[in-house]
Amino acid sequence: MRRRLLPALLLLLPAPAFAQAPQRPGPEARKAELDRAFDALRTAPDETGAALVEARIRALWTQAASPSVVLLLRRGARNLEARLPNEALEDCDAAITLAPDFAEAWFLRAQAYLAAGDGAAAARDLQEVLRLEPRHWPALLALAAIQDGAGDARGALRSLTAALTINPRMPGGATRLREQRRKAEGEAT
Repeated sequence: MRRRLLPALLLLLPAPAFAQAPQRPGPEARKAELDRAFDALRTAPDETGAALVEARIRALWTQAASPSVVLLLRRGARNLEARLPNEALEDCDAAITLAPDFAEAWFLRAQAYLAAGDGAAAARDLQEVLRLEPRHWPALLALAAIQDGAGDARGALRSLTAALTINPRMPGGATRLREQRRKAEGEAT
């Protein structure tokens, strides 16, 4: 009898801290932490410090999604790596249907559109990313690349400058800015 009671009693005891699911911060706490992280990104002393803050920002962005959306986006990212952009688009479409206000889903779909060769659709999705999260420097970088590829050197310069305002310690950022400025100014003459 005692052996049968022991498992039942164990179920009544609180689980150890490591066995409990981690608490995800609520939207207000996540927003406050994002604001602090973006301030830290702007003032990071070097690229290494900026990279650590970037990782935290990306983690906070991901925490805003439900597990099902995260699963869809992971599958979409794997499909992109496997060079299957149409499958990645399907995964991203499903994620956007579940979470239309989740900027990272739009960003991954923009990457899938680029991989599929549809720069116009990618640019539209990047605009949506920036509407949802105006500080999304990776979206600004992608938009700059699309603009530059389309021959809009001045637009690319504006997007790149905006990205570097958010993340000034971006690796290679100063060099890219110099080159883009040269293209834009060369276009003006």
